[in-house]
Amino acid sequence: MNIYQRLATCALSAICIAGANAATHELVSPDGNIAIKFSDDSLKLSYEVVYHGKPFIERSKLGLNLQGANVLGSNVQITDARQSQGTDSYTLVHGRSGKVEDSYNALRLEMQEQDLTERKLVIEARAYDDAVAFRYIVPEQTHLTDYNLVEECTEFCLAKDATAYALVLPNFKSGYESEYHKMPVSALANQGGVASHYLVGMPLLLNMPGVGWGAIIETDIEGNAATYLTNPTGSWLGHKLTTVVSPSRSAAEVAIASTLPHKSPWRVIMLADQPGHFAETDVVTSLNPECRIADTSWISAGKSSWDWWCGSRNKAGEIAYTTETMKYYVDFAAENGFEYMTIDAGWSGEDITKCRDNVNVPEVVAYAKSKGVKVFIWLYSRFVWNQMEKAFPLYEQWGVAGLKIDFIERNDQAGMDFYYRVAEKAAEHHLMVDYHGCTIPWGLHRTYPNVVGYEAILGMEQSKAGWRDNPDNRVSLAFTRMIPGLMDYTPGGFDNVTPEEFVPNMDRPEVMGTRAQHLALYAVYDSPLPMISDWPEVYKNDPTFNFIKDIPARWDETHVLNGNPDSHITVARRNGEDWYLGAITGWTPTSFKLPLSFLGAGKYKATIYRDAKDSGDNPKNCEIKEMNVTSKSNIDVEMVRGGGLAIKFTKVK
Repeated sequence: MNIYQRLATCALSAICIAGANAATHELVSPDGNIAIKFSDDSLKLSYEVVYHGKPFIERSKLGLNLQGANVLGSNVQITDARQSQGTDSYTLVHGRSGKVEDSYNALRLEMQEQDLTERKLVIEARAYDDAVAFRYIVPEQTHLTDYNLVEECTEFCLAKDATAYALVLPNFKSGYESEYHKMPVSALANQGGVASHYLVGMPLLLNMPGVGWGAIIETDIEGNAATYLTNPTGSWLGHKLTTVVSPSRSAAEVAIASTLPHKSPWRVIMLADQPGHFAETDVVTSLNPECRIADTSWISAGKSSWDWWCGSRNKAGEIAYTTETMKYYVDFAAENGFEYMTIDAGWSGEDITKCRDNVNVPEVVAYAKSKGVKVFIWLYSRFVWNQMEKAFPLYEQWGVAGLKIDFIERNDQAGMDFYYRVAEKAAEHHLMVDYHGCTIPWGLHRTYPNVVGYEAILGMEQSKAGWRDNPDNRVSLAFTRMIPGLMDYTPGGFDNVTPEEFVPNMDRPEVMGTRAQHLALYAVYDSPLPMISDWPEVYKNDPTFNFIKDIPARWDETHVLNGNPDSHITVARRNGEDWYLGAITGWTPTSFKLPLSFLGAGKYKATIYRDAKDSGDNPKNCEIKEMNVTSKSNIDVEMVRGGGLAIKFTKVK
């Protein structure tokens, strides 16, 4: 049975019992703006979501297709309902916020099947001021001994057709490195047979005119597989989405095999009036377990020099993947106050406990330590899978600070378990982790804050090969990929050219977009480990590089000030008393007046890096000016095509 036949099973196995008494239970957000309602009408479990009194999700089925039985949820009666309140109060080691305080109302529903099996099911739900979330719990019980999930039967029946910004993926083996395509949800429908189903990765951003913006995402995936979305209606009239669990690579019929009790991931529906809010909220981390690392003092955000993007060029401009070249990148980091240097692929073979002759990792690490710099090393995921028990203690002995683990490209149950095993084992040996070729983040960095980055993005590396990384893509990413945060886009390209001049180049990459835009990305994007990607020589004696040197990588507060995924975005982030602002636009020039009301009391010195009047044609040109401002000040923003704005606000003592 393939994945799409399983979807049909979920749809057809509901048992309708006429005349059953329906129980309905509503959960409302603390501010009263969002409500989620659960019902067992005709013994079929369903839910609906309302935002500002308007339906966002109409009645949608809930259920679990467990092996060897009818869908659990298709013939149940709610037997108990309990409401409660709570507050997620915690500190993030790194991320878009420092201290988090998220209040919510909660609901726990217990239910039982109305047949001889009497299987039991629990739904846990929460309502925040900007999201509702629910998950399935299958408790220990007499008539069910194991959890063998064939498919989850969760529906998202949108109240009306909405515009989706959809990450359409080719299959279940990907690194989530694609564009977010703008299209109606109905356009995702299967209109040509099973083979034409679109497989959509989360998060999915939605714009429902007259109602609001929404986003669908999942969190806390421990013990499970990741989930995708698809529109199975088979009609251009349909705007329903259903879940598709990443199938096991070892078991044809069962996607998730576990013992009881078993909890599914949280299914999260974010709602807001403006799409930028989803890049501010901490709901994703709030719906994950608390930190499991007792002492986090060794974990720190920071910027990193990096050899790969510019072809491992040495000071003379020669391509030379050697120990001496890596020391050159360490010197660059030390001279500019960067915390890290990243050694990319090539230092080891299949045995990741041994260095090749070209790069001696322990020697580079020792040299970096003498300069006050720490080192990340690149690893191939399959070799990590086989050798982490032996390799991680060795890396701790070498003094390595972190691991960049690449080409994971799986998120079935075993694949998701790999992320957790790596994070836990790395933490035991004081190693940070940056996942590449990976799935979308889901809030793991609250539980294991040694996880400091994920790729899962169509990033700047694409400029080495073609047009896919461009200003329009960068704006879109800020409203889609940035929802769960920790995005290792690898910014810092300084060979800025116009689209007419742009030529892909593997070893001397060019980038589209102005210099001001590429500075602004360090403030716009969530990244505790931002790369300084270009050849060190291009930064020397360039005054615009000062913004990159100055900006920190850890934040206490984040605000998205304006924008939409089709045009531009402006983000302000606070570190201590100082603020940093980044604004970027797509290929359409953008102008607006920007109030500085986010600033605290007192005076600030604003150091502004902005597009020059001719930056659209000469994108390396960037104007730098200083001025004194307060929270009552305004700044006139004028961004050229592919333009940007970067500002450092320093509190005047």
